[in-house]
Amino acid sequence: MSDFKFTAPVIQELLDSELSERSPILSLQDKILAIRNSLRPGQQQMADWQSGPLAISAVPGAGKSTGMAAAAAIAIARQYERSSSRRHLVVVTFTRSAAANIKAKIRKDLKKLSLPQTGFFVYTLHGLALNIASRHPDLSGLQLENVTLITPTQSHRFIRTAVEQWIANNPGIYLRLLEGHQFDGEETERLRRQSVLRTEVLPELANTVIHEAKSSGISPEKLREWSKQTTDEYAILSVAAGLYEQYQNLMRSRDFIDYDDMILAALRVLKNDSARRIEQNQVFAVFEDEAQDSSPLQTQLLEILASDGDKGDNSSQTRLIASLLPTPVQTRLIASLNLVRVGDPNQAINSTFTPADPIYFRQFCEECDRIKRLATMDQAGRSTRIIIEAANFALKWINNQWLATTNNKQQTPDNRQVPFRLQTIRPVEAGDPQTNANPAPVGQGLELYTPRDIHHTVELLSQRVIELFGEDPTQTSAAILVRENRQGRWLAEALTFVCKEHNIILYDVGERDRRSHVPQEILALLQFCDRPHSPDYLKAALEALVQRQLIPTQDLNALASLPEEFLYPGPLAAPQPETVQKAARLCRSLLRARLELPLYQLISFLALTLNYDQAELATADKLAERVNQQIAGNSSMGGMLSALSEIVSSERFEPVETEDSEERYTRRGQLTIITMHKAKGLDWDYVFLPFLHENLIPGRFWVPPQSQFLGDFTLSEVARAQIRAALHGESTIPDVTQAWEQAKHLKISEEYRLLYVAMTRAKRLVWMSAAQKAPFTWSKPDNLQEQAPCPVFPALKRQFPECVANLAVMTKQA
Repeated sequence: MSDFKFTAPVIQELLDSELSERSPILSLQDKILAIRNSLRPGQQQMADWQSGPLAISAVPGAGKSTGMAAAAAIAIARQYERSSSRRHLVVVTFTRSAAANIKAKIRKDLKKLSLPQTGFFVYTLHGLALNIASRHPDLSGLQLENVTLITPTQSHRFIRTAVEQWIANNPGIYLRLLEGHQFDGEETERLRRQSVLRTEVLPELANTVIHEAKSSGISPEKLREWSKQTTDEYAILSVAAGLYEQYQNLMRSRDFIDYDDMILAALRVLKNDSARRIEQNQVFAVFEDEAQDSSPLQTQLLEILASDGDKGDNSSQTRLIASLLPTPVQTRLIASLNLVRVGDPNQAINSTFTPADPIYFRQFCEECDRIKRLATMDQAGRSTRIIIEAANFALKWINNQWLATTNNKQQTPDNRQVPFRLQTIRPVEAGDPQTNANPAPVGQGLELYTPRDIHHTVELLSQRVIELFGEDPTQTSAAILVRENRQGRWLAEALTFVCKEHNIILYDVGERDRRSHVPQEILALLQFCDRPHSPDYLKAALEALVQRQLIPTQDLNALASLPEEFLYPGPLAAPQPETVQKAARLCRSLLRARLELPLYQLISFLALTLNYDQAELATADKLAERVNQQIAGNSSMGGMLSALSEIVSSERFEPVETEDSEERYTRRGQLTIITMHKAKGLDWDYVFLPFLHENLIPGRFWVPPQSQFLGDFTLSEVARAQIRAALHGESTIPDVTQAWEQAKHLKISEEYRLLYVAMTRAKRLVWMSAAQKAPFTWSKPDNLQEQAPCPVFPALKRQFPECVANLAVMTKQA
């Protein structure tokens, strides 16, 4: 070493240069810089994060997941540099498919950095909670081998049982509900109202309030306390508290948990000082994607995990944790959180059927803005410029209309109640790293049609599809976005012939991507295996096999009418045709498997027999695990059939999403029919938005005729609005009339955000139409009547007159 000190300066410079080329630290810095420079300014702000809180409010098409993956890889690299500890980064997103997508992107960026593809974990929020709870079963109270996870719905047996028990325990209050606004005591009407209350009104109220309250950490006792602040004649929150309490008691008595219980269990762990430090010391930061869809409890979990367990004494940690508990909106202690939250409050489209509310992410953005830790990703390269202009116009127009009608154009102080955050999409700058950013439009890029009726809509849409796919189908991706599945089914039938004639692949997501069919098919085959001589069960099994194209289509009634003769024909029986023989052989193989395989393997075997694809097999595995858990104490065919029947009849079994789901929806050469909700996160070259009518967007709040005896409102929506008012820190809980109005505003806001999401899925063309005549309800599509367009549609026509289609000229040309 001493020789080096006296080496000539020139030689030392050469040596330093050679060492710098070899230095893994400098080499890593160069690679980090290369990834950073490949990002847009907003994405770079995320990549520059090193510690503390950071809120990123991003516009559609800004590249949130790409920026987050790059920022995550760079954060992991810096952690490698500065620490030898084994702390890791936790990345949280909303769905399994999104988690798989971002995990793949982080690994790709780590590979660019020549680093091991480790140092991070990607979870869904519930997956993270279950992971924490399962490591500390004594603190979480979850003994996973003894509990069963359920998805509560309005028709779930626990909800139904809770309703019946509440009625039995509260006959006076129930009688008051039965009387409603007016009641003459007529027996037939009394029986009708009883049925409505027991099967519709009270189950819906229970389901809504359980989701809203549990996801916010609110107990039945708290609901009763809030109920004392209201004066409505039915004491709706008190009724809801009773239903909630009965449900919780049933869950505990049967060792069942729901998804909110996972979050609550993880929070019980984190309330323990020792366990909290253990969990925090394994994590150097938390990154959250789609933050606008988080509930209060989920946000609380991430914020506690993101606080540094090594810093500060117990008292400061306690103050921090206390500030993060679910309370009305307030200034909280967030400066010490190593938390990056990325989201777009203008794409919050789940708040009317989940407890998510964009107000919470808006609040986080405001808190970060106060300490100069808010960044905006407002440059988007997805769409052509006119689509961006149309989306920006729609956002501003809707907000202005909202303020004009609700507040006499006086801006609300915190701007939280308007449908949109005032955030404009900007095209990217010259030299943007994204290839073909802000592509050239096809035609005008925005096309606005007013067809005569829905049949004329199909004609115009078909004509445009044929033109677009005629140029080069292999380079074309297109989708029709509908508001509800019934529209999609009608369109699929109307377009099938046209697409076949022009060799266009038509993919109806609503019809073909329902993997909730897995429980029904498995149940049909198991019931046949249990009672093979039942004509009904045999026919149901054969129908499932025909549906899966495992046996030819044939007269199933003839086969099922004589099960013994079909399955085991005697020597005197007439020879069976080959199609019948094939079906009989397959059915006999199922019966043989029933005798030879252990019970717990039957569902997996049937899934393979049905020739399920990867996603369906994963769903079947999930189903098998669920059923085997439920029958652990009663492992029998009867127990399995009972558990499966309950799943099929009482709840929507969530299928497993696989990593290729987005690719299946956006394949080139394919016209995809998909709902606006499911289209979020996807994009296509051409997007068609038909049937833009006021009765669906923003829609109208209405009370079902059968429950109008209670009044001009629904109990569930009033309760939801009252709970959210209390959570948002409003000075008083609104009465029924005010709560019903607030519920309307919540729905209208979300419907407009849904339209905004739909418009911003398009890259080169967005085609929009509002027919003059359309069904009032799509359950009766032939019942056409005059329908007003969605209010923003005429405004778009006035703003972009050059984009309005001249149907008279088009008709003459045709």
